[in-house]
Amino acid sequence: MTTVVHPGDSLLPRQRLVYVLVLGALTALGSFTIDLYLPAFPVIEGDLDVPTAVIQLTLTATTVGFAVGQLLVGPWSDRVGRRLPLIAATSIHVVASLGVALAPAIEWLFVFRVLQGVGAAAGGVVAMAIVRDLFGGLPLVRMLSRLSLVNGLAPILAPVIGSQLLLVMPWRGMFVFLAIYGGLGLLASVLFLVETLPPARRVDLGHSTARERYRALFSDRVFVGVAIIAGMTFSGLFAYLSSSSFLFQQVYGLDAQQFGFLFAINSLGVVGGVQASSFLARFVGPQWILAVALTVLLLSAGTIVVLDSLGFGLMGILVPLWFFITACGFSFPCTQVLALAHHGSEAGTAASLLGALNFGLAGAISPIVGLFGIDTAVPMGSIMACTAFVSIVVLWTVVRPRSVPALAR
Repeated sequence: MTTVVHPGDSLLPRQRLVYVLVLGALTALGSFTIDLYLPAFPVIEGDLDVPTAVIQLTLTATTVGFAVGQLLVGPWSDRVGRRLPLIAATSIHVVASLGVALAPAIEWLFVFRVLQGVGAAAGGVVAMAIVRDLFGGLPLVRMLSRLSLVNGLAPILAPVIGSQLLLVMPWRGMFVFLAIYGGLGLLASVLFLVETLPPARRVDLGHSTARERYRALFSDRVFVGVAIIAGMTFSGLFAYLSSSSFLFQQVYGLDAQQFGFLFAINSLGVVGGVQASSFLARFVGPQWILAVALTVLLLSAGTIVVLDSLGFGLMGILVPLWFFITACGFSFPCTQVLALAHHGSEAGTAASLLGALNFGLAGAISPIVGLFGIDTAVPMGSIMACTAFVSIVVLWTVVRPRSVPALAR
């Protein structure tokens, strides 16, 4: 007889597959919102007649929306349940995507990109919260890895799709595509997702107010440290995202289709890293996997700086960059599990803080690359190295891997 420890343990395989596909697609909406239009950066720059740094700031505007949206949606979903915030925020994303497509000037583009971020934020936050509602321990690791597999296809497909869309339509058509994608996600949420947080659990363990939920999180040393590490790791990755289009297209002369293909190959590293990390977590504590991944991040970023300074050219960037991106993939499920494992009662708030710090730090740090110029890969690699170094320091001084309790099986 099988003992049902968490609600998700009783789900049939077909039901689990539905959750993986729908939640994965909704989480991937955020990646598509960011990555789809990266190949179009030089085109948008010329069309709107604005400097490179301003186009990069449209990406920052999206991250600001992500951060704000997650801080709003996460606690709201702990209070009223998961479905309503998910449906409302995804609807905002659809409307904002159409707004970007029709934006007459760069100012309106900024406004609607912020709103796009707010709307897309719900997918990631509520998806993680729903999974935590249903699973715990190693089943939580396995479910997050499956979710990440679906979500991991987004950064591979998005720039490829974006570069192909540029062949048949102006850049604004990309945002019509995003509106259609968001609309399909909204329909799937209404038809296939049920409420996973019943009213009785919305005040579980006395964490009935936002203040109590935040106190429970900020008093947890492991959560605080892991949240900082996750934010720094994502910021290093975002330094690459925000500068790669200009670096590889304008400095190294790749066209939009070549850039999309290159971006897809790099993104395979994220998918492979996520799946390998989730498999290893069955045998090794996620904090130890994270320790190795952060070391690889620092070494890879440092190698980019050194090889580019020595004039090794495009391959001197691409090889260590692939290892950096793969190490990011190894770190993502580890930070999610370590942050959520002991916070089932405030899973939505925990997921929102984790996501807000990710995008908040990324939005603040990634524009620094543009300030130093994108004539070489040195500014990008230097920012990536700095974020990795901070992560390593926080891991050993705040999280302290030896003190992290083992996951339940």
